[in-house]
Amino acid sequence: MSTLDETVIVDDGTTQDSVTMVDVLRSQQELEDNANAVLGASDPANCTYFLGYLGRQALYSCRTCLTSSNERAGICLACSLNCHDGHELVELYTKRNFRCDCGNSKFPNFTCQLSPEKGSVNEDNKYNHNFDGKYCKCERPYPDPDGESDEDEMIQCVVCEDWYHGKHTDSIIPDEDDYEEMICHSCFEKTDILKHYYAHRVGGPQDVEIVSGCTKPSISATDPWKTGAVFFPTAWREKLCRCTNCVPLYKDIEYLLDSEDEVNSYENRGRQSRLSQYEEGMQALSSMDRGQQIEVIHEYNTLKSDLVDYLKKFAEEKRVVSEQDIHQFFEELRERKRRRLDSEVFIPSSCR
Repeated sequence: MSTLDETVIVDDGTTQDSVTMVDVLRSQQELEDNANAVLGASDPANCTYFLGYLGRQALYSCRTCLTSSNERAGICLACSLNCHDGHELVELYTKRNFRCDCGNSKFPNFTCQLSPEKGSVNEDNKYNHNFDGKYCKCERPYPDPDGESDEDEMIQCVVCEDWYHGKHTDSIIPDEDDYEEMICHSCFEKTDILKHYYAHRVGGPQDVEIVSGCTKPSISATDPWKTGAVFFPTAWREKLCRCTNCVPLYKDIEYLLDSEDEVNSYENRGRQSRLSQYEEGMQALSSMDRGQQIEVIHEYNTLKSDLVDYLKKFAEEKRVVSEQDIHQFFEELRERKRRRLDSEVFIPSSCR
């Protein structure tokens, strides 16, 4: 009995090692899952400006609009799609407590198409060199056009939200399952309260202050220290003391006490807010008979081949693929299919 995990059937009736339909759906699910994690519950149609300073959202920097002015600004997902389509965008992943800048004074002679009525500046927004398309202490872009560090793992500091190459953290990176968040060395040195929890984690004293219910671990001059970034395990924030004496010590990093601020929490909300195309696709394929499955696989093979050929020219010319290019591809694909179907219906008299 045939299954959906068979090798792809080609036009001559033979088989070849290739991508199965289930592989395609699984790959699509992985891409979709990653996209949903980054985009969260972001609205692709409505600017987030009037929602105020959101706790965490996906952001972009438009280099087309800002390169000449040397301004730093961030725009929401909806504005990146509707106001800056076809522009050179830098994906910033997520930033906390940020309000969309699209169309304000940082954008000369440019008005937001979704929310034209905006204040001139968002005074509480914070910007770093990521908005210039640079990351890490090496100040390199990502992806790196020179390919110097693209193979290295990128890790985000939970405090300054900059991204660091693994080799530039000056630390041995634990296995992925052994840590949840990283704090770069520069930020760690500025946050004395966190040193209590790091020393305790790596084998420092086990004494805990119990005055007024405080659970902050004690530290001494003999505790182990290090000079690189520090990595904290899963659920480490839950152990941060929230007594009346400790809370003031989290000045400027009080967001660490908010579980909703965690990137994992943000990503999970994004995944849960969107329906899986993998599940929908598997249900649709499973409901088809053998003939319909073969037809779908054939159409997939055709689409894959045509799309690879179409995108190859963009790679060769080092051009960015725009939304308009994708629309043009599918329009041409539909036209070719229409002509093919018409030729199958019309049979010349000479062939009867």
